[in-house]
Amino acid sequence: MDFQEQLSKVIRHYGSGSLDETRYLLASLRPPEIANLLESTPPKVRWVLWGLLDEEEENQILQHLHDDVLAEFAESMNTEQLAAAAVELEPDDFADILQQLPTTISDQVLESLDLRDRARVEAVLSYPEDSAGGMMNTDTITVRARHALELVLRYLRLRKDLPQTTDALIVVNSRDEYVGMLPVAKLLTSDPTVTVREVMDSDAEAVVVDMSDTEVARIFAEQDLVSAPVVSAQGKLLGRITIDDVVDVIIEDADEALLARAGLDLDDDTFAPIIKSVRSRALWLGINLLTAFLASAVINIFEETIAKVVALAVLMPIVASMGGIAGTQTLTLVIRGIATGQLGRANLPYLVNREFMLAALNGLLLATVVAAAAAAAFQDMLLGGVIALAMVINLMVAAIAGSLLPSMLVALKIDPAIAGGVVLTTVTDVTGFFAFLGLASWAYG
Repeated sequence: MDFQEQLSKVIRHYGSGSLDETRYLLASLRPPEIANLLESTPPKVRWVLWGLLDEEEENQILQHLHDDVLAEFAESMNTEQLAAAAVELEPDDFADILQQLPTTISDQVLESLDLRDRARVEAVLSYPEDSAGGMMNTDTITVRARHALELVLRYLRLRKDLPQTTDALIVVNSRDEYVGMLPVAKLLTSDPTVTVREVMDSDAEAVVVDMSDTEVARIFAEQDLVSAPVVSAQGKLLGRITIDDVVDVIIEDADEALLARAGLDLDDDTFAPIIKSVRSRALWLGINLLTAFLASAVINIFEETIAKVVALAVLMPIVASMGGIAGTQTLTLVIRGIATGQLGRANLPYLVNREFMLAALNGLLLATVVAAAAAAAFQDMLLGGVIALAMVINLMVAAIAGSLLPSMLVALKIDPAIAGGVVLTTVTDVTGFFAFLGLASWAYG
């Protein structure tokens, strides 16, 4: 049964008032699947489903929910329930939950934890959520370089279990400073009488605690890592990051890039109350309205020209639209290059020149087609020439704007994924209207 079938079945049984089959369905699903199901149902159905879960299931599901829905459920739990969740969850996952709660409640929960659990959670909470420190898990297995592999194996057998996603043990010195990694594969296949120093990977680099989560994801992707140690600026071991947390970052960054273009937040609840959604969307709608007024003001300047040549009103959207699409293509390419670390100050001039030449060639090609169509439709060769020249100008301006805007917005500490589209649309609309109507005024004047 695919997800949409599961969702339809849940909503159907809720409507009929029969929840026995729904309870059976929930029992067959994994925590991430139940979390997805909860986020996909309206609030009334969501709370009924939450009531069908036992406490252990609730604790496992919390870590897979987006912030808005997570906060909704976490605030309904008392201190004892949240403290119980801390025992079952990894410190980084539990820290994410606490960050969605009011400060007074999160402080109460921390006070209710034993000293060991509290120290582990507070260690994660002391770093920004989007940094290596905010991603790390403090549950690590460390060994010393001087120990024989046989001793390490005996130590692991005494532990009986290993932290999840353990592909290597972390080697430290007597001051808990990071030295290298001991892959589990080498531990199991090497002569047990040799020391850790002889088989460890001393070239494996650690992640500095204040590194951004996006940079951590890039390192994992480039080096095909499963886990990596996290160290302080002085090289002291603080924890480790595992691939499951990195995958979450990659998915979140991709979702954020998609939603930000529409001015939406990654953690917004799909079924949030209408009033709340109105507030969150009104800002960017208002900004877009102001830019629309600016474009309208440009059109108003050439009111007399439009009145004389009515065909201009028909053809204006073509010029603006082509510029907008061309600029968006360049903008998306540049934002992607910045996000992946492929684009910087050194190679940006080359990209600007490349996009300018592409826009010029595409502009000439498309302008020829549009000019011929306009001349044939309105029996006016001059009109065809005007729209062709205006389109070439707008496409080249769009290429330059799309290439330079992301860097300019980053310098102003504005997310280009959110603001880039709005600014670019304003530039291409104003340029397109001004070029087209200005040339028409000159040509028909």
